Amino acid sequence: MKKLIHIALSGALLLGSAACTDLDINPPSSAVPEVFFKDESSYKAFVARVYAGLAVTGQSGPAGAADISSLDEGFSNYLRQYWQFQTLTTEEAVIGWGDEGLPDLHNHSWTSANQFVRAMYYRIFFQVSMANEFLRETSDEKLDARGVSAATKADIKAYRAETRFLRALSYWHGIDLFGNIPFYTEADGVGSAAPRQASREEVFNFIESELNAIENDMVAPGANEYGRADRAAVWMLQAKLFLNAKVYTGRERLGEAVTASKKVIDSGVYSLQDTYKDLFRTDNHNSNEIIFAIPFDGLSTQTWGGMTFLVHAPVGGSMDPAAWGINGGWYGLRTTAAMADKFSDVTGNTDERALFYTDGQSKEINAISNFNDGYGLPKFSNVSSSGEPGADLNHCDTDFPMFRLADAYLMYAEATLRGGSGGDQALALQYVNALRQRAYNGPVGNISASELTLDFILAERARELYWEGHRRTDLIRFGQFTDAGTWPWKGGVKEGRTTESWRNLLPIPAAELLANPNLKQNPGGY
Repeated sequence: MKKLIHIALSGALLLGSAACTDLDINPPSSAVPEVFFKDESSYKAFVARVYAGLAVTGQSGPAGAADISSLDEGFSNYLRQYWQFQTLTTEEAVIGWGDEGLPDLHNHSWTSANQFVRAMYYRIFFQVSMANEFLRETSDEKLDARGVSAATKADIKAYRAETRFLRALSYWHGIDLFGNIPFYTEADGVGSAAPRQASREEVFNFIESELNAIENDMVAPGANEYGRADRAAVWMLQAKLFLNAKVYTGRERLGEAVTASKKVIDSGVYSLQDTYKDLFRTDNHNSNEIIFAIPFDGLSTQTWGGMTFLVHAPVGGSMDPAAWGINGGWYGLRTTAAMADKFSDVTGNTDERALFYTDGQSKEINAISNFNDGYGLPKFSNVSSSGEPGADLNHCDTDFPMFRLADAYLMYAEATLRGGSGGDQALALQYVNALRQRAYNGPVGNISASELTLDFILAERARELYWEGHRRTDLIRFGQFTDAGTWPWKGGVKEGRTTESWRNLLPIPAAELLANPNLKQNPGGY
């Protein structure tokens, strides 16, 4: 089921351009195109490595031959960094480790010198650079010059569409996290001038145009190899883009968010997983709810980031690591009382999404460094739905669900409540109650039409999608990330405090500002 990643790690990779202007980013291979592409299977190996860039950190896992040489390799993992900025900066999680710059995330005290800010930035543009190079090397002219077969050309058409999707995904992460960012495509030559800085709105428009352009070239929903994007993944990214359009451009695009999310729902391919916990186990690749995943395999995609981090880091205290299919916990991640309180139900009914571990753990956090302060929340495990541990007790077989149907339901409901054209409030209520019926094993969790408010949606997104990399973006869209809304230890204060509104954006790393004179720092960044 994880064949695509296997191909990525078994094939060499040509990469002719480093990300942005940073000299610490290493090309994974010195192979030249004339040699590399003699074997037509290399085209699939190349695009597979673009996919794998979301999961792995170099050419030899779990460490060695790193893509980025100036950072701890495990720290540099794309998913790990994206998850940390989307989660540790919110009420969803704290982490007890004191690595330089890590406490700054929950404290909202990061600077442009923060190594995790730098890692996230470099990962985004490393992905963009890989995608650009693939597109550059698969132009019609180059394929004709190499005498590529008609069958391979047909495959490459799909590969190019998927690569453009992956580039759009990283560019979305770029504008969401950093705002105005460097912008360059396959049309910009390798080794040319340092990339210019494009406005958030310009990159938004580029992403929109790319997704429109590739939609019909993508495989139909559910019809691609596992681990590869299809048309439904494009629709999910469109829904994300349009739901947050006012943040990115100042203009609402809610009707288009309704349309995109409804396309996913109406495709007929996806359905809710019967048991919530099974979405986060080693056999979650069998789920009909997951639309686009980052695949992991304990034997073939070994990394100290990704799912290895997300399974090990929340385990500690009195938890038995074997229950999560691992050989030891890392005593790091817990959640806050603000998150735990979102699951309070005055009726006394149990929400099965509340996967808290409370034995020996206090709800309140007096010291973030003390693992027993704060409930455990080990959402992901290296165990199958039938109880079998993964193939490796260090590196996990569980895939990360980047997009799933439940999110499409919630995006449709939110865009409809916000006034998106074409939305049906009765249908929105039906979708939300479908999630709650799963959570409560029946209609006892249903809400009424009057209870379906935007505040309820924000809380329900936390209950349904916590620790899946959505929360920071959600809180910013609702105006509650910085100068409104508090939670324990936000801003480095036990009871929490508001923080500066300019922290809605991360700063451009200081090293990039020195290397590229075209870049201007974000307001407040230092």
